[in-house]
Amino acid sequence: MNDRAVELLGQYEIEVQRTRKGRGAIVCETDQGCLIFKEYSGSQERIELQNRLLNQIACAGLVKAEAIIPNKEGGLLVRDNDGSGYVLKTWRAARECNISDKEECRGAVRLLARLHESMTLPLDTPNLPTVFTAGKEYEKHNRELKRVRKFLQQKGQKTEFEIYLLHHFDFFLEQAVSITEEWKKYCEDGGGHLEAAKEQNGVSFCHGDYQYHNILKDDSGWFVVNFEKCMRDNPIRDLYLLLRKLLEKGNWPVALGAELLEVYEKERHISDHSRIDLYYRFGYPEKFWKIVNFYYNSGKAWIPGRNQEKLERVIAQEKEKQKFLDEVFRK
Repeated sequence: MNDRAVELLGQYEIEVQRTRKGRGAIVCETDQGCLIFKEYSGSQERIELQNRLLNQIACAGLVKAEAIIPNKEGGLLVRDNDGSGYVLKTWRAARECNISDKEECRGAVRLLARLHESMTLPLDTPNLPTVFTAGKEYEKHNRELKRVRKFLQQKGQKTEFEIYLLHHFDFFLEQAVSITEEWKKYCEDGGGHLEAAKEQNGVSFCHGDYQYHNILKDDSGWFVVNFEKCMRDNPIRDLYLLLRKLLEKGNWPVALGAELLEVYEKERHISDHSRIDLYYRFGYPEKFWKIVNFYYNSGKAWIPGRNQEKLERVIAQEKEKQKFLDEVFRK
């Protein structure tokens, strides 16, 4: 962010004492405490929804999360001469959650359950977004996988990575298609109606990007940030994202996965539908799709060695992942 962006801080009722550059943002020490000033590329409707959710979380009082600071005119955004939007939010100079610390992992899961208890909006909330459908997202992923497989099959001279990728492609593509079709059939047979019925008491949202970068901790406790990707989806989405990253790091330990699910349930009940939803999200080979997607949409003249390492790790972990699904869900 440049000096012109700093000048925009004059549009707020704050006294800026000093600033420093953060990750794609400006951290400000002010008379109102530590704040962060970031560029915002979303729509006005989007930030209004985000602000409603943050106000709801603050009112519930279960979790400490960022808040958007309005400008002198009461607006949620300020804009520079180019029309670029910026948002000012509360912040803490705290460290990220340590995912190597089992106790902090438990704390992050416990925090998430409490966050979800705070993220329900009334049915008459204006401009509610449509419900996100994970099954449709996976159908889109499957079309992309088929496109890349066809590209690789027709490609002449292949790199070592491409040969290795193509060798394992059919296994993961068949798994992706099978999981997606099975999930679709479950929803068509009435599974989706069970969750829809729950919205009679309000509309559930999830953080959308609940991972250790956005879970901060200091001496005063936990602080959740970066709600830009919040969406109207089953909150189990957040639990899946957090657990998948933790379990991949530890080679899918059954005991840890079961324990963290239990920690969540002590704070917030997981319905039968949500547990099935979680199973299908875990079952889909999302990590494989991410590797393929990164490969296909980046320059193919030089393929980073990390891609090969990531692919080898996904393949090596498949047996342990299936064991985890067997022990925690299928049985």
